[in-house]
Amino acid sequence: MDTANINTNLLKQGTSRVFLQFLGGFRQHLIYSPFANQGVIMHTLLQLRSGALQGATSLKLSEGLNVFPIEIFDLADMLEVLDLSGNMLRELPQDFGRLWKLRIFFCSDNLFTVLPEVLADCKQLDIVGFKANTITTVPAKSLNTNIRWLILTNNNIEVLPDEIGECARLQKLMLAGNKLRSLPDSLRNCRNLSLLRIAANRLTALPDWLLHMPRLSWLAFSGNEFSVTSSSDEAQVVDWSTINTTEVLGEGASGIIYKGVLANEQKEVAVKVFKGAVTSDGLPKDELQAFIAAGTHKGLVRILGQIAGHPNGRKGVVMELIDKTYYNLGLPPTFDTCTRDVFDNDMQLSARQVVRIAGTMASVARHLHSRGIMHGDFYAHNILIDSQGNALLGDFGAASVYDPTNTHLAFALERIEVSAFGCLLDDLLQLCPQEHHTNIAEQLSNLRDACMAEDVNSRPSFEYVCSIIDGLL
Repeated sequence: MDTANINTNLLKQGTSRVFLQFLGGFRQHLIYSPFANQGVIMHTLLQLRSGALQGATSLKLSEGLNVFPIEIFDLADMLEVLDLSGNMLRELPQDFGRLWKLRIFFCSDNLFTVLPEVLADCKQLDIVGFKANTITTVPAKSLNTNIRWLILTNNNIEVLPDEIGECARLQKLMLAGNKLRSLPDSLRNCRNLSLLRIAANRLTALPDWLLHMPRLSWLAFSGNEFSVTSSSDEAQVVDWSTINTTEVLGEGASGIIYKGVLANEQKEVAVKVFKGAVTSDGLPKDELQAFIAAGTHKGLVRILGQIAGHPNGRKGVVMELIDKTYYNLGLPPTFDTCTRDVFDNDMQLSARQVVRIAGTMASVARHLHSRGIMHGDFYAHNILIDSQGNALLGDFGAASVYDPTNTHLAFALERIEVSAFGCLLDDLLQLCPQEHHTNIAEQLSNLRDACMAEDVNSRPSFEYVCSIIDGLL
């Protein structure tokens, strides 16, 4: 499926853009894939072997390859981005390090059982992705100490080597859908770690040191042995037979998104049908649980019910249709920004919009944590706004439910999410010309700094954050 074309076509349709932003998984795993933002296109083995790709800085091959094409080495002096996902590779050549300029390497959906040690031979390697292989072993040497972003989602990994603590630049670590029972204590040395996905593993607890990582802001941990189930009432049941789906809006890692009409009410709705597969954030069933448990808030899209009676036994959710006047606040991180969102060059907000958006998002986060829910993906790219600064938070794909009566855990998890809010506030301030709101900018800047403090215990609660912003409205 051509994600770049899907992205272009759907962004021309305001309604589709709204649906996709809220129905978690599609945005992150399909439309806004890293390659969609970076302009990497599919190539052919014939092009490579003919010499037509000489001078290329990026290469993407997916042709059922079971042997690494040695012709790739002909591009070594220029090649910076290599994607060999969707093949049948089991190993890399021992001289892989000849690709001395390689910065980004994706090899997902292949047949690797061991993370290749030769990855360490590419000294400039910055991003590595081996999602959905059958990896059981991660050798110490395979952990290139230069990497910032490591993706090992949906494998069979039971243990990570202590040497991961030597990856001082590591900012983003994706481990959902493995068999980990613990995390190495050495990971605490990765002080730049900002985003961690450990959902759908076999962890028995969150280590205390993890809760005090200085820059950790986005954490997903649902679907582990210590995970709790929400005690919230189930949403109203909507029988599939009463939903008339009118068009498919898109298909992503966690589900298929439809536009539909409730036959009994003649009401247009958004419908997501989950697939049940592991995504980069975790399991769709945990997403559904958190979404339902979130309840009602002005800053959340209203859930109308969960689907029953689907012909294939699928789970799903029916949601309120969002007005077309809403648009995406931001775009997901790029290869370069890694964990920080990006924005359209002409994006600009007024002081009033900034305060309203920040106030609503702080209030939403306070609401969620009062219910024992960590959103885990508290980003501008998961927020829709209108011209008045009204805002809605979506995508519960990385959400985790916890016991709010465990005060130690609840305190720490809220402060981790407060750090994510601080990053959001930092983004909002950069979108607002300071000369128009010097006093507000100063107060919000001070609040941002407090939220992003490296000492987790010193960060404010969302209750306090709300009180400060309410004073600016």
